[in-house]
Amino acid sequence: MIVLTEAEVRRRLDPAMVIAAVESAFRDRFPSIIVPVRTKIRLAAGVSLFMPCYDESRHALGMKIVMAQDRPLRAEDGIQATYLLLDPETGRPTATIAAKYLTDVRTAATSAVATKLLAREDARVLGIFGTGRQAEVHAKLVPLVRPIERMLVCGRDSTRGVEFARRMAAELGIPVEAADPPTCVAKSDIICTCTNSPVPLIDGTLLRPGTHLNLVGAFQPHTREVDSMTIQRARVVVEARDAALAEAGDLLIPMSEGLIQPDHILADLHELLNGKKVVRESSADITIFKSVGNALEDLATAELLMAS
Repeated sequence: MIVLTEAEVRRRLDPAMVIAAVESAFRDRFPSIIVPVRTKIRLAAGVSLFMPCYDESRHALGMKIVMAQDRPLRAEDGIQATYLLLDPETGRPTATIAAKYLTDVRTAATSAVATKLLAREDARVLGIFGTGRQAEVHAKLVPLVRPIERMLVCGRDSTRGVEFARRMAAELGIPVEAADPPTCVAKSDIICTCTNSPVPLIDGTLLRPGTHLNLVGAFQPHTREVDSMTIQRARVVVEARDAALAEAGDLLIPMSEGLIQPDHILADLHELLNGKKVVRESSADITIFKSVGNALEDLATAELLMAS
């Protein structure tokens, strides 16, 4: 059995190739795979997630096991993840992969695919809510699909926000500024929310026409990163409808308030990639990609990793 450490995963994975692998997976493989809505077990310290995916046509089977802590002693320890590749005939593990970075990069890669499909071609300003691992990888991957010229960062802690902005400016070679929430919302063409906030960070009345949002952080029915106005104003895409309607508090809460219906979800990524649905109809449309994570993303990234 092959065992890969976090350092080996980082060394092997090319973010641009992960974007391409995720895009190909949702375009070509999504209709034929088996991806149950993930199993959750509530633990004293947080929630454990089990995310299997089976692709019979590719003879591929894998499962990710995740622990998300409610109150980690260190922010970087908030998520622990392991990916198992399995022989679909025997169930024997063929690879065990440390999956913290794998999870980070496949999540941002999926956001990048959605951004490529939904953001305006002239989008130049990227707003990031959060200063953790997901914020960092989104800051690095979104510019691979749009020519970002300026970045705004909104962190819960102003000192961390300034430090994150300084570090990203040095790495990316573009102006990166710390900003408060209203400024980040009102001046960004693309917004990525990458936080563990259980309550809305964004006032939907401040969104400019034409903004695209990737909502990444909330993955439980009672948590959300944007208010109901944001969802009402937007044209919404998800990875998979069944998962979104089971887990996405950003959508489920306004549904419970009677403000939207399930058909407010206009498309999933497969439909968007294959031209079955058109979501952005004008440059003034506000678009949202609501991500809760999909096990196909993990399988495609693990396969890419093993081929590298």
